[in-house]
Amino acid sequence: MDTTSYSRRSLHPTGRILTARVVRLMEGYPRQVRVKQPALVLVLAAAGVVGLLAKLVRAALSAGSGSGRRKFKDLKKGPEYLVTPIRLRDDNGRLYEVELHGHLPQSALHSADLVQLTLRDQGDPDLAPKIERIVNLTTGQLLRPRTATMWSHLGPPLLLQATLGVLLIAGLGACTALT
Repeated sequence: MDTTSYSRRSLHPTGRILTARVVRLMEGYPRQVRVKQPALVLVLAAAGVVGLLAKLVRAALSAGSGSGRRKFKDLKKGPEYLVTPIRLRDDNGRLYEVELHGHLPQSALHSADLVQLTLRDQGDPDLAPKIERIVNLTTGQLLRPRTATMWSHLGPPLLLQATLGVLLIAGLGACTALT
């Protein structure tokens, strides 16, 4: 038996809290946020009402050179976020692997730092647990990684336009109910 290529397999922690030392931050890779199509269709339909009115106003004023609006296909695709696998070793010598979703400052974690992680299961047994919060006990830092969401992907202008569309539709509905 060739023991030179033997590598200890890392475990996925089962508890919610893990205190261990950072062994290695692995190479990160992109993963996409899933965009729920019914929510996207509702936001785009409501925003379309205001967009239609804006086009009519622009046509009447003959101003504007076109729209920089993103296509449905691009919005449906969802934003990407960075996934960085991290290897940790606890006091008993067990090797664990977890995933960091999003970005942290480069100086936030180093090899041999003692950290306390708050973890959440991702629902897939093949995926390592996701880090929700990091307390770096070596430096005393509290870190919370942030990822892109469906709402940040759609953006404030589109969400504002959708809100105005919903208010406009509600106002028209209230006016027709009164008459």
